[in-house]
Amino acid sequence: MIVAVCFILLLVLLAVRVPIAISLALVSIGGIIALRGTRPAFGVLGSLPFDFAASWSLSAVPMFLLMGALASHTGMTRSLYQAARLWFNGLPGGLAVASNFASAGFAAASGSSLATAAAMGRLAIPEMLAFNYNKGLATATIAASGTLGAFIPPSIAFVLYGWYTQQPVGTLLVAGIVPGLLTAGLYSAMIILRCMHNPDLAPRADITVTWREKFAALTDIWPMPLLILCVVGGIFSGMTTATEAGAFGASFALLIALFSGRLSKRALYDSFTEAMRTTASLFFIAIGAILFTRFLAMSGLPLMMGDVVEAWNLGTLGVILIMIVVYLILGMFLDPLGIILLTLPIFLPMFKELDINLIWIGVLVVKMIEVGLLTPPVGMNAFIVKNIVGDRVPLSTIFAGLSWFLLCEVVIVGLLIAFPGLSLWLPNLM
Repeated sequence: MIVAVCFILLLVLLAVRVPIAISLALVSIGGIIALRGTRPAFGVLGSLPFDFAASWSLSAVPMFLLMGALASHTGMTRSLYQAARLWFNGLPGGLAVASNFASAGFAAASGSSLATAAAMGRLAIPEMLAFNYNKGLATATIAASGTLGAFIPPSIAFVLYGWYTQQPVGTLLVAGIVPGLLTAGLYSAMIILRCMHNPDLAPRADITVTWREKFAALTDIWPMPLLILCVVGGIFSGMTTATEAGAFGASFALLIALFSGRLSKRALYDSFTEAMRTTASLFFIAIGAILFTRFLAMSGLPLMMGDVVEAWNLGTLGVILIMIVVYLILGMFLDPLGIILLTLPIFLPMFKELDINLIWIGVLVVKMIEVGLLTPPVGMNAFIVKNIVGDRVPLSTIFAGLSWFLLCEVVIVGLLIAFPGLSLWLPNLM
């Protein structure tokens, strides 16, 4: 009864827009007081936040965020988009395809879907609209391709999932590579086919690009592939842990910016403040979630959920379908990382009871929270794009354009469920 009341109270707090970190903390402390009294509640409040923040594996989070901020503020991402634009210009919907693959490249430096959508939106949307691209296609491409930030390593979502489930973060990061590339490829195929069927969606740009210009553009993007290769290669080969790779990536991004003449005092200041601000925000949410986890553990709910799975004989597919429905609903209203930390205390006992591979299910969890960034009424990536375009494009147009990308996501989620090897093939080679 106490757990049920606390769940209702939590939903009420979230519905009235109380920040998720505060909502989780208030409900958790109140629940523990109701279960055990004030002394255990304040004992938990005094110890758990420090124990969480002092976790060695989570030190990868600010490092990956700093790496992405440095890449963004020193102009590395702009040259990446310009090169993609030149190489994909001849394809139907070439600018949209270029934006999609440039987002995949930026995702490999930022680790954040929201940051990817924001950075690429400022670069690509004005250019697509200037060439009379369909407004729904232009905006939806950026909103959807922003979700690649959670799959192409490094990924903050995988770091938090690995920390909570006690799975190796490096293995999770590598597991996201194939699904991320599959998503980018399917998005591009859909854009090309739609533009071939209806050329008015993306009028061909009357620009002639020589091979010399294409290869010249590649000389400006060398920092990004080198940075990605060092980080991902270090994790895949086992030379570095995910935490060490984060520190190495941030240091390497700083050195590249310094020796290429891209680093300024303003860029350095903006990069560090952005990384610190985002880290603090994530950690506040995570501390609230870990308090909520301790409350649920004291209530005995995780054990009960395991018993429910066994008694109802749901099976792996049944639990996955329930998870998909829950994440689709929560994704309409909540922050993606908050959803992970809010739901894992409930779902993890089910996964363990069914002996589900936690690397494979981790890819599905991250995929579903990313889909939630695109679904109405509160798809966060759609709102980020809306903030960029202002009154030029209605929100309804953005969501209408996203419907095509959501169809692609149905196919991708089905493939990930039917063929676990898509997620596990690369990790098995490590």
